[in-house]
Amino acid sequence: MKATGIVRRIDDLGRIVIPKEIRRTLRIRESDPLEIFTDREGEIILKKYSPIGEMTTFAKQYAESLSQVSGKTALIADRDQFIAVAGGNKGLLGKSISKELEEKLTNRETSVSAKGEKGYISIAKEHGEEASQQVISPIICEGDVIGAVVLLDNDDKGKMGDVEKKLVLSAAAFLGRQMEQ
Repeated sequence: MKATGIVRRIDDLGRIVIPKEIRRTLRIRESDPLEIFTDREGEIILKKYSPIGEMTTFAKQYAESLSQVSGKTALIADRDQFIAVAGGNKGLLGKSISKELEEKLTNRETSVSAKGEKGYISIAKEHGEEASQQVISPIICEGDVIGAVVLLDNDDKGKMGDVEKKLVLSAAAFLGRQMEQ
């Protein structure tokens, strides 16, 4: 564990303030849910809660199916990182999503774009390799955006279009409904 040198007192209601610098670094926003863990040494551990993270095994299987059907790289992300990757680009697994992708999710944007076109974004924070085409759709559960489904392709011959967009939209809708149950 890394010491920050920051000390906070618990108020009379049992609350403690997480410093702004730490919230910014860990990308914790107001109203984000946090999981609370304790260990044997009496330490309290706060972890950003990812509802879709509970479905990691299921998300991996879904990404595999989506990749096999489409012949493209399929990725599933929560609001912070990629939790499932299938069909290539395995280096993205566990990587943080980019600010641009986070913005698309916040705006509930579904997009189909090729490199160089308006709407094309870098999807990961720190990853040099990019695909030539992408389809992105937010996963919405009970009215909240909880993640994204992304299809990537490096084939410059054919252009991704309505078929891939419908695949990603149906995957995102399905995963959103699964989380509601």
